[in-house]
Amino acid sequence: MAASSRRRTGGRKYGKAAGKSVKSAMHREKRGTLKSGKGGKGGTVKSRKQAIAIGLSEARKKGAKVPRKSS
Repeated sequence: MAASSRRRTGGRKYGKAAGKSVKSAMHREKRGTLKSGKGGKGGTVKSRKQAIAIGLSEARKKGAKVPRKSS
């Protein structure tokens, strides 16, 4: 199969605003100020994966272009 036929058609999967939100969450994770849980009442986030998930969740709440969570 040729590489061109394998490529996904259409626009971006994630919007620019979503990327910005994830970048912000990653920065806060590095600084040690990113908290998990409702209202940030949980513990400090330690993993990169969790930081990305929180960033995408925040982007969803703001109405940014983010695909639905896979169930």
